[in-house]
Amino acid sequence: QVQLVESGGGVAQAGGSLSVSCTVSGGTFPLYAMGWFRQAPGKEREFVASINWTGGTKKYADSVLGRFAISRDNAKNMVFLQMNSLKPEDTAVYYCGVEGKIFAETVRQVEYWGQGTQVTVSS
Repeated sequence: QVQLVESGGGVAQAGGSLSVSCTVSGGTFPLYAMGWFRQAPGKEREFVASINWTGGTKKYADSVLGRFAISRDNAKNMVFLQMNSLKPEDTAVYYCGVEGKIFAETVRQVEYWGQGTQVTVSS
């Protein structure tokens, strides 16, 4: 059984930084693309960033490009999201997800989700 556990997040002021992490257990983590998604109150869950299985291909939503950075540590089965220059509109629950297909370059169909971690940015 694959399990994803997010950690980090919290509260920051606008312009500040936060990071979130996701630890994956129970699967062959290094072979799968990973992604970060977020869901704000009253809104649908949206894509934030993805990283392919080697870490060589990264994709970002336009809203976070240049401010957020995704990375992974395959030896530790972890994926990270560094969030800089935070804005109040970044406030959301952040989820990590595992792509369902092996060796994918991005996340198109999440097979497993974490429970989410709250990020709140005050103005």
